Amino acid sequence: MLHLGKLNTLEIERESPHGLYLTDEIGNEVLLPNKFVTEEMEFGVDIEVFLYKDSEGRNVATTEQVKLQVGEIALLEVFDVNEIGAFMEWGVEKHLLIPFRNQGRRLSPGDETLVYMYLDEETHRLVGTTKLMKYLDGNSSKLKVGAGVELMMWHETSLGYTAIIDGSMVGLVYQDDIYEEIWPGDIKHGFIKRVREDGKIDLSLRPFGYNKVTDESQKILDYLEKHGGSMEFTDKSNPERISRTFRMSKKVFKKALGLLYKQKLVVLDKDSTRLASLEAPKKAKEAPGKSLEAPKKAKEASEKSWDAPEKARKAPEKNWEAPKKSVEAPKKAKEE
Repeated sequence: MLHLGKLNTLEIERESPHGLYLTDEIGNEVLLPNKFVTEEMEFGVDIEVFLYKDSEGRNVATTEQVKLQVGEIALLEVFDVNEIGAFMEWGVEKHLLIPFRNQGRRLSPGDETLVYMYLDEETHRLVGTTKLMKYLDGNSSKLKVGAGVELMMWHETSLGYTAIIDGSMVGLVYQDDIYEEIWPGDIKHGFIKRVREDGKIDLSLRPFGYNKVTDESQKILDYLEKHGGSMEFTDKSNPERISRTFRMSKKVFKKALGLLYKQKLVVLDKDSTRLASLEAPKKAKEAPGKSLEAPKKAKEASEKSWDAPEKARKAPEKNWEAPKKSVEAPKKAKEE
């Protein structure tokens, strides 16, 4: 069966003045125009082509590289606009029409926007739309927190950046989790951060928890080494300053710094942070000073030991006083 708006694998059946006729498994034919025919193509060989309708409404095949298929979303540029709508560049010679009724905002030549392509049931022609929400109705209840997903960045809001999740749902990456320049249509690997009760999905461009701190910790170590082993940043530093310097949120910075502290790689001061490796030479330098104190104490101990004979000498002198008192006692008895 031939599938319009999709890539089809078809067999080269026969040749005509206009090109090669390709067939599907049940014998349906479609023309591949001469401009797409190459010397390598042989009868009986299967080739992959994209099918669409030409300006006269006939099915036609092409080997051109299309930017999207039916049911997919891609960033496209407006080629031209006329009285019926906007015509988009999408990799095929015939431009994709987005009627005015399918435009969320009026498009102008040169504009870039995300486009969903579908097969119109009445005309059987391929049509585009920028009104994406009706096609993004996936079941968010099946998502697991922490799961990795493919994100197509959509548009910026006051809270952050909306993103299309695996081509079927919409979520939001909050401003605090964005540390790089983002443009509509960018493909990012993201993570499910939270699924709210109302079905709304919070996203992150980084894995969360301590398993994501490794790269950030290394970034801090690199900064310290580049700046002589010390920096005027702590877990109390200004969030904007941290974000501007390290391209990470304060929350991530605190976790990364805390991990380095637990691993005894840094020393935390009141207003700064230092590499712990700088402490070892300092302590080693202080050690000789302490060793000089040993002879000094030994000398003092020796001097104290010389006091002992002197005290011993004084002790007998006190003892001599006892007989003197005992002699005076009989004298007093005689006088009485």
